[in-house]
Amino acid sequence: MPTQDTILDTSRRDSSSASVPPCPELLAPAGDWECAKAAVENGADAIYFGLERFNARMRAHNFTEADLPKLMEFLHLRGVKGYVTFNTLVFANEMADAEQYLRSIISAGVDAAIVQDVGICRLIRELSPDFPIHGSTQMTITSAGGVEFARDLGCNLVVLARECSIKEIEKIQAAQSATETSAVSALPLEVFVHGALCVAYSGQCLTSESLGGRSANRGECAQACRMPYELVSDGKNVPLGDKRYLLSPQDLAGLEVLPDLIRTGMSSLKIEGRLKAPEYVANITRVYRQALDRVYKELMGGEAPESSHAAKLMQQINSESRYNLEMGFSRGLYTGWFRGINNQELAHARFGKKRGVYLGEVGRIQGERIALKLKAPLKPGDGVVFDAGHPDQDEEGGRVYTVDVRGQESLIGFGHGDVNFRRVHIGDKLWKTNDPELDRKLRQSFEGEKPQFQRPISFEVHGLAGKPMTLIVRDEVGNVVKAESTMPMEVAQNQPLSTERLREQLGRLGGTPFVLGELKNHLSGSVMLPVSELNKLRREVVIELERLRVQPKRWTLNAVTEAAANLSLPDQSSRAGNTDKTSELIVLARNLEQLDAALKCGVQTLYCEFEDPKKYREAVSLVHCASGCAAPNRTIWVAPPRIFKMGEEWIMKIVRSSNADGYLVRNYDHLNYFADCRRTGDFSLNIANRLTADYFKNRFGLERVTASYDLNFTQLEALLKSAPPEWFEITIHQHMPMFHMEHCVFCAFLSEGTDYSNCGRPCDKHDVKLRDRVGAEHPLKADAGCRNTVFNSLAQTGAEYVARMMALGARHFRIEFLNETPEQVVQTITKYRQLLRGEIEGAQLYRELKLLNQLGVTRGQMAG
Repeated sequence: MPTQDTILDTSRRDSSSASVPPCPELLAPAGDWECAKAAVENGADAIYFGLERFNARMRAHNFTEADLPKLMEFLHLRGVKGYVTFNTLVFANEMADAEQYLRSIISAGVDAAIVQDVGICRLIRELSPDFPIHGSTQMTITSAGGVEFARDLGCNLVVLARECSIKEIEKIQAAQSATETSAVSALPLEVFVHGALCVAYSGQCLTSESLGGRSANRGECAQACRMPYELVSDGKNVPLGDKRYLLSPQDLAGLEVLPDLIRTGMSSLKIEGRLKAPEYVANITRVYRQALDRVYKELMGGEAPESSHAAKLMQQINSESRYNLEMGFSRGLYTGWFRGINNQELAHARFGKKRGVYLGEVGRIQGERIALKLKAPLKPGDGVVFDAGHPDQDEEGGRVYTVDVRGQESLIGFGHGDVNFRRVHIGDKLWKTNDPELDRKLRQSFEGEKPQFQRPISFEVHGLAGKPMTLIVRDEVGNVVKAESTMPMEVAQNQPLSTERLREQLGRLGGTPFVLGELKNHLSGSVMLPVSELNKLRREVVIELERLRVQPKRWTLNAVTEAAANLSLPDQSSRAGNTDKTSELIVLARNLEQLDAALKCGVQTLYCEFEDPKKYREAVSLVHCASGCAAPNRTIWVAPPRIFKMGEEWIMKIVRSSNADGYLVRNYDHLNYFADCRRTGDFSLNIANRLTADYFKNRFGLERVTASYDLNFTQLEALLKSAPPEWFEITIHQHMPMFHMEHCVFCAFLSEGTDYSNCGRPCDKHDVKLRDRVGAEHPLKADAGCRNTVFNSLAQTGAEYVARMMALGARHFRIEFLNETPEQVVQTITKYRQLLRGEIEGAQLYRELKLLNQLGVTRGQMAG
């Protein structure tokens, strides 16, 4: 009978060349069982999937807790890892459910959880010291400081923000290498390599929450970035022709930069698409599996990524794969931010939905046929759509019935009545949206029970005449099985067991997940063993190897009481109703005029968020000079930009040189850069539960933390009851910062430049708004890093909930201004002071603000 030994994990991706990093893992999406099979059978090394709750794709079919054991058994048998997406914010009133979910995940032997919420990372580490945590792209990690933050939190891998270029990734890796020791190695990094691109930084998009109460940080993105917008500059429409989808990037296709991604030492390359069909998963996974293997083989052969031979290989791969990638799903394919910022190319702005393969322009219309010069293959049965430049309207299209090639021109026929040719025009673009033949081939790649993608296993054969044959087999994850024949080997008379004969017999692995890889023949002398015995031996080791592979991973899992005790805080219920301390109104101004107005109102705590941080010094001087002995407790705090990337230290130096009394901490780098200063954590830290609040406030010594803008009142109430309410600052009036993005709308549509170096800085010269489909004009602002924020045109107020928050012990309330005049600033501050003093009720303030503000106000997300 077979026996087994355990050896260290030696992945098949290990490099045999010191100059080439290990081949990255290929990570594919799986929204359901069919997608999981499609990924496995087309070469994925790992899949990521969600459960019914706490995942960022709630519209996917997703798996259940009950599915986990069977799913992980299937994956591990096939040599594929499975990662659960736990990549949403988790509210205080959900933590008990989250813990139960995590216990099920860990017990089922899942290979890792992909996590956004800092508190959930802490909870996992208390539940299990060894269960792997992957920091989600929702954590908005863009720097070596962010990677180090994730490491300290207990993460084992970090998914970088999609906005990181290859040069920026190299800087992060170099910083990691510089701090490596024998005890601390570089944290593995993962990037998205293909799929839809969010225009906003993941984890920082509040658009769906602001406009419809559907939080992207809760897996409910409404895809407002795919909608049409008009550009309004200085009060006038900017004519952009057919460019209306100003915030809709092309889809990411990192195929042509694979050599560079390998060279930077990426540990994992991730394909986006948990909402996509299994044919998409099969298609894109197969393209990248084949390309990755070919490119890595070349690099291992000594080819530099920049060599002419490597360039020709990539051209060949791109040419061979382009059709499949475009048919899979395409809003246009682009390398995203991998090659740096090019605002002219990121978003072509013509449409925001799937198109497919471009076939050409309609040259003429002949009855129920059209004529055009085909730019791509087309055959009867293919689906097409006519693009008349109005993608927001119903478009004509259908199945092709006939393709009649006449020289350079092709006549395309359709079924009678299928296309309304009165709506088809000469010059319309034609796109192929469906290829049934390709879909059929893709389905065949994962249908049926027989494994189609096999992973190599290595065999060792030992023995000599008069002794049993010993067969040892090893798989790519480190399992080892040994078996001995039941009869001794004999001296061969005419056909000894040569390496070729062994390979022929042992390689008969059809119907198994395996294919014969390396074979080591250590037989002594000219010996033989009956074929039947050899086949029996092969079957034994394969069965035992399969048994070993499906064993669930045994992660450490602490008892309920132990984990809870390690993270417990004193009961906060007695704090509710505490009215000893006077409530404080904090005001954030976005220009000097607003600041001066707030100053004259006697506001004691002032925040500034200016587009140009060089103006902070003047703001600080203004406040300090106005205060003096009259207001010794008045303080001014300034906000650095929300995103930090390697090389942008100069911006933080300018911010710090203002000598403000304190600073708003908005990302992980700010925690350390301003460590010796007074600091308050801002909303961008995504604080939605006690564990997250405690980590930021008490580990880093922040004075307060701002509650996440994703919380409605019920969730905010749970947060205030779960932790000391004096920890929190609550924003009760603001224009919600919806999209926060690397994409610069100013540069893309008000200049011909590609980035800050050649755009002429239209952001300094024009007042710009984006007008949506219902006529709302949302202000657009740029920060010092040239990142844009689209703010909601409507101010939102939580005034009607303030009394209940105060009863819960909340005392620090913030109001923010955007484009308000000094007069509006004074009026608004006056009303909120009356509210905090109990002189007016929230409902009255809400009604009066609607009259004060030309655009009105909304109750916003707090109303739930």
